[in-house]
Amino acid sequence: MTNETPTAALSGLGVSIWLDDLSRDRINSGGLQSLIASRNVVGVTTNPTIFATALAKGEAYDEQVAALAAKGTSVTDAVFEITTDDVAAASDIFRPVYDATEGRDGRVSIEVEPGLAHDAAGTIAQAQQLWAKVARENAMIKIPATVEGLEAITATIAAGISVNVTLIFSLARHREVIEAYLTGLEKAKAAGHDLSKIHSVASFFVSRVDTEIDKRLDAIGTDDAKALKSKAGVANARLAYEVYENAFATDRAQALIAAGANKQRPLWASTGVKDPSLPDTLYVTELAVGETVNTMPEKTLEATFDHGVIEGEQVTANYDAANFTLDALTALGISYDEVTALLEKEGVEKFIVSWNELLDTVSAALEAAK
Repeated sequence: MTNETPTAALSGLGVSIWLDDLSRDRINSGGLQSLIASRNVVGVTTNPTIFATALAKGEAYDEQVAALAAKGTSVTDAVFEITTDDVAAASDIFRPVYDATEGRDGRVSIEVEPGLAHDAAGTIAQAQQLWAKVARENAMIKIPATVEGLEAITATIAAGISVNVTLIFSLARHREVIEAYLTGLEKAKAAGHDLSKIHSVASFFVSRVDTEIDKRLDAIGTDDAKALKSKAGVANARLAYEVYENAFATDRAQALIAAGANKQRPLWASTGVKDPSLPDTLYVTELAVGETVNTMPEKTLEATFDHGVIEGEQVTANYDAANFTLDALTALGISYDEVTALLEKEGVEKFIVSWNELLDTVSAALEAAK
């Protein structure tokens, strides 16, 4: 018998738990510090939706908004100031974790504007602006894994900036993301950067794959289709781990690692379970494997801490079963490429909607403060 908590068991397996949420209230109240101490949380991810929600609630931002309004700051500049201040403050809270893990964890991610998803030059420029403004080496800049994003990932890594690659849905794109990372490392090495300081994670989305594919399985409605429900997301992510293992075993990757480089760890994103008939810890327990990050909404984190059953590593022994699941979906006429392309498109669009909500919220707050 052990008194180890499920989150401690996950950490023991080599899974880094990052919280998928950030707000000034959470920073100021000590809530973030408490999750580090009690829930094994070692990092934080943000996105436009998270910031829009945080700014719409509570009074934690009132003082800064009033000061920005008094200066006549534009809405976009105000958003830049507010979000980078939160990320810098959270980075300071996580600095001891960063130091203790030699840069592996203690990370706080901030995203480039989603409207730049198909603008490589704009993404590169903003990644550098965000990095300079936050001015914390344990920050990470989030760049979406669009075709244009790949070029931006290489350039940003080449500049010595740590990157969280977001919105990865397909295995093919995951391979391209790793290629972009390795190319960036080679350029960084040529430019004289310390490779050991450059870190990256590849955020592979899980629950959204099930949501889209389950809708299609329901429409087919056969027994074979019903038997495959809620299996695609985990199968896809498990095969992404195989892509990771193979890519970093190559001579090219090993040469960079010998020169001090870090592997680009897979990060399981979108791990909140959408279907109430499923276990609420599904995308945590079924994807437990070392050298990964699981970024969890607080609800998923608390469910895992309360009743998650961590039965050791669940990924590498299941590659054949995962391939069988994806092959069975193809046999039913569900196009993997079509689904993953749609999810990427929708992912960018959803973040643009959230970004516009964030601008509207800040705009209203600036007006009210005048």
